[in-house]
Amino acid sequence: MKIIGHRGARGLAPENTIAAVLKGIQHQVDMVEFDLRVTKDGVVVLDHDGIITDPNGTKHTISQSNYDVLKSHKPDLATFQEVLDATKNKIKLYVEVKSGEPIEAIVTIIKNSLKNGWKQSDLLLGSKSQRTLVSLHSKLPDIQKIVIHSWSGIISTRRAKQVDTNIIAMNQLSLWSLFISSMAKRGWKIYAYTLNDPKKAKRWQKHGLAGVVTDNPQRFK
Repeated sequence: MKIIGHRGARGLAPENTIAAVLKGIQHQVDMVEFDLRVTKDGVVVLDHDGIITDPNGTKHTISQSNYDVLKSHKPDLATFQEVLDATKNKIKLYVEVKSGEPIEAIVTIIKNSLKNGWKQSDLLLGSKSQRTLVSLHSKLPDIQKIVIHSWSGIISTRRAKQVDTNIIAMNQLSLWSLFISSMAKRGWKIYAYTLNDPKKAKRWQKHGLAGVVTDNPQRFK
């Protein structure tokens, strides 16, 4: 069962930052997960919600703001390239591309990373958007994909077949032992998010749970 740091390791450091990614590595996760969005001027940054709120409470939409402006309001705003440089292909990266984001800059960075020491097996690409996932698959067919879907095994497996993957990340609130066992017997790898209870994870591991996306990797020893 893989232990995956959620948004780096958001229980130990601010989410989707270099500090959170390094905390995940420090606690020996099998991979770190983080979210990607693209600024108005085409810089790929780590962020989940798509909006940055400065100390005065002013909100800045990432897709409508330039990187320098966003960075001035959020000094620890990390770029995808900075994560690649900081981790130096020593950890597997689970990259979630948020729905509706333009993928061109993301694809370019990944292709360049593959020329500079990273391997295709070092990266996994996931999205809740099937359109986004299919687009990523068309540009980067040899990198493993992850279907991210909250609740439906039927929808998830249908989506997975379209992008030639057997990895499905599902909300842990929608999972139960018999479902995990049934999926595992049919060759599907289920990752549960966001699961911070090691006892539940251990129970589900016996039924074939393939991975745990957790805020607190220090609990999983």
